[in-house]
Amino acid sequence: MISVIIIAKEQLIKGVFNVFNKRKYYRTYSDYLKEKYGEKVYKLPVCLPVTCPNRDGTLGVGGCIYCGEEGGVFGNQSPEYTIKQQINRLRPHIKERYNARKFIVYFQTFTNTYIPLEEFKKYVFEALEDDEIVELSISTRPDCISEEYLDFLDQVKLETKKNVTIELGLQTVNYHTLKKLNRGHSLAEFIDAVSRIKQRDFEICSHVILNLPWDSMIDVVENSKIISALKIDTVKLHSLYVVKGTPLAEMLEKGEIHLISREEYIERVITFLEHLDPEIAVQRLVSRAPEQPTLFVNWNTSWWRIRDKIENLMEKRGSFQGKRFDYLNGKALKGIKNSKKEYPDTQT
Repeated sequence: MISVIIIAKEQLIKGVFNVFNKRKYYRTYSDYLKEKYGEKVYKLPVCLPVTCPNRDGTLGVGGCIYCGEEGGVFGNQSPEYTIKQQINRLRPHIKERYNARKFIVYFQTFTNTYIPLEEFKKYVFEALEDDEIVELSISTRPDCISEEYLDFLDQVKLETKKNVTIELGLQTVNYHTLKKLNRGHSLAEFIDAVSRIKQRDFEICSHVILNLPWDSMIDVVENSKIISALKIDTVKLHSLYVVKGTPLAEMLEKGEIHLISREEYIERVITFLEHLDPEIAVQRLVSRAPEQPTLFVNWNTSWWRIRDKIENLMEKRGSFQGKRFDYLNGKALKGIKNSKKEYPDTQT
C-alpha cells in the first residue's frame, strides 16, 4: 500500500512539472512567475550605494572571502546612477528582445537593508513608481532584517498593491563553513529572519552555494531539507566562482582549498532538487560568469551547458524535484499500522 502511494505521489509531481515543458523536472522560476502574473515577468537588477556589516567593521572587515570589491554587480549597472536611470538603461532592451510588459526591480548588490531607514524608503518608493513594475525583490543578509524595516515594507505592499520578495543569502546551513566564509552570522539568524518575514506574508528566496570547499553532500541534503522545512518560496543555487584579489583566491593559489569537479557539482544539484519540496520554485541552477576577473568560474563551461547537463541527466535517471521529499510531518511514524497492543495486568 505504501509503495502504491509513493508511486502515485511521483506521478503527480511529474505531472505538475510537465504542464509547461515536458523536459522540466523541477519547478522553474519562469513558470512560477507565469502562474503568479499570467505572463512572463523579467527582473531589472539595480545597485544601491550600500555595503555589508562584515565589510565596514560592524561584524568584521573584508566581507565574505569570495566577494570582490564590486559585490554582485550586474553588467554596467552602478550606484552612481539613480534607480530610475538604471531601470531605463535596462528595460528598453528587455522589452524589445522579449516583448516584456511586466518587471521586477531587484536590489541586488551587497546588503540592501543595511542602510538608514529613511534612505531605504526613498529607494523603495522610487523603484515602484512605474506601473510596469509589479514587484520589488530585495537582496539582503539574515542579520539585517528587523521589525522596523518590515513594518515599512508592509506599508509599501498595502499602499502600492505590489509584491515584495526578500532574498536572503544563506549560502550554507553548515555554521562551521559560514565562519570560514567570514559571513558574520550563523544558521540561527537565518531562521529568525525567515520567521519574521513569514509573519508578514512576504515571499522569500534563499541563496545557496553548492560547491563550497568545506561542504559535503551531507550539507547539500541538509540545505535542501532546512529550506523545505521553513517553507521558503524560491531558491537560487550558485556555483562558487573565485574572483581575483579575494581571500578565497589567495587560498586557491596556495593550494589550501580544493574545488569539486563539474560532475560532482551536477550530482549535488540533482541531490538538492530531489530532497526539495516540489512547491519551491528554482530561480537558478548555476552561477553566471561575473564581470570581474576570476581565477575559476564554472569549470570553463558556459552556464547554460551545465544547466542542460543537469536536466538531461535528470531525464535519463527519471529524477525530479521532490523525489526524496519524505522527511517532514513525522517521517518515523509513516508506515506504522494502527494496532492494539495488549499489556499484561500488573498488581502491586
